[in-house]
Formats: sequence, structure tokens, C-alpha cells
Amino acid sequence: MAAGPMRERLAFDKREDLSTTSPAGDGHGNVEGAWQEQFVCAARLEPLRGGEQIVADRLAGVQGFRVTIRNSIQAALVTTAWRARDARLGTIYNIRAIVTDEKKAYREAICEAGVVT
Repeated sequence: MAAGPMRERLAFDKREDLSTTSPAGDGHGNVEGAWQEQFVCAARLEPLRGGEQIVADRLAGVQGFRVTIRNSIQAALVTTAWRARDARLGTIYNIRAIVTDEKKAYREAICEAGVVT
């Protein structure tokens, strides 16, 4: 894929693991802390068919996206426990699945915007 379609700037965030600094986490039973930015890269965002899900007995709109980034050492670390964030607009994307293409040149993630993290 040429650089042209990769017009977006996405930051990939990972939750801070409080259990490594203190076995009890934050003292209130929480072992996950705030989101920490790991890296920012160029990406291609392709909207998928939208959907709806029920959250707290209310209907919420969910928009799916296919996110494509170049494969790298940093990109190989991304898991479904991470999130993607639009570095310009601040939109949050929950990562639902990640695959590497057959040539191992790109990583594709299926993400959702409009859901609670």
C-alpha cells in the first residue's frame, strides 16, 4: 500500500499495570491505571457497516472501522487490550481483532468507535 491512503494519525494506548508497582494495585482493588500512549503512526481508517448495541438498557450507535498500519516492532506489541486514538480529533477506537497480512508488511485491526472503554 502506498503512503497516500494512510492519511490519519493514530496513537496507540495501553493501560498502565499497577500490579507491577504495588501488589495491591491502587489500594482499592484496581490493578489497571490510566491509559499511557505507546506510539503514534500513520494509518488508514476504513468505515465498516455501522451497528447498534444495548448498553445499560439504552440503544447505542456503534461504528466499525478497519485500521491499517505498517508492521513494525511497536505495531507487533498491540493487542486487543490496547486502544487506538485519533491523534488529531481524539476519537477513541476499541480494538476488537488484529491480524497481520500474508507478507507481514501491514497490521489490520477491526475497531469500534462509540462504545464505552
